[in-house]
Amino acid sequence: MRGFLSIFLVICVFSPISQAQNGETQSTIHIKKTTAPVILDGVLDDEAWKQAEAANNFWQNFPVDTLRAQNQTEIYMTYDETYLYVGFKCYASNDKYVKQSLRRDYRAGGSDNITILYDTFNDEMNSFIFEMNTLGVRREALIANGGQQRSDFNTSWDNKWKGEAKMHEGYWIGEMAIPFTTLRFKEGSTRWRFNSYRFDTQTNERSTWQRIPQNQIIMGLAFMGEIVWDEPLKKPGPNISLIPFIASSAS
Repeated sequence: MRGFLSIFLVICVFSPISQAQNGETQSTIHIKKTTAPVILDGVLDDEAWKQAEAANNFWQNFPVDTLRAQNQTEIYMTYDETYLYVGFKCYASNDKYVKQSLRRDYRAGGSDNITILYDTFNDEMNSFIFEMNTLGVRREALIANGGQQRSDFNTSWDNKWKGEAKMHEGYWIGEMAIPFTTLRFKEGSTRWRFNSYRFDTQTNERSTWQRIPQNQIIMGLAFMGEIVWDEPLKKPGPNISLIPFIASSAS
């Protein structure tokens, strides 16, 4: 019996943490399809947003991981035949936002920004990341190996998607349009694992939609909520980009 208990304890200590093991309640939202146009202007006044369900009630990750976020975030999602649309409203203490860079694929730490994660194959191993700061500067990346270490975050992945943001007193708003051809997923998918994390410099707060314990890396895929699609998704189609260029030489 003593040997059996020892083996059991080793398994408990070294097994990866998952939602089923730690008893976290999984957050879920539904995405409705829209036929109304979505205009990317940093204003959430389109009819599609009014019909969308909100992912809200964010948790703090830093400085503590047991309280709701001081500055809350609301995320809305809808889609049509071509794009997945994401709109978000990030509440703030004032309009003194920190934006360190205008460069694509900027470094996220030390600035106000929000990140969206999609585990489209529900495997807890791989994820697509889309990120935006208060100026509408975009960043995208891939996560591999469950996002358990920094090297699992790959910013060399570049793809075409659109986004706009607008700053206000007490909040800032952003909108994204992500082509389905940018993403990879199974035809007929009805559910994706999803999470979001936000850096808020005004309160020095990190917050997440699905609560992530502070002893876990914030981009880790073990703790994620879920989005449920209005209808099974169609095949994404090929991802082809044409990049024109001019070459010249002189002697």
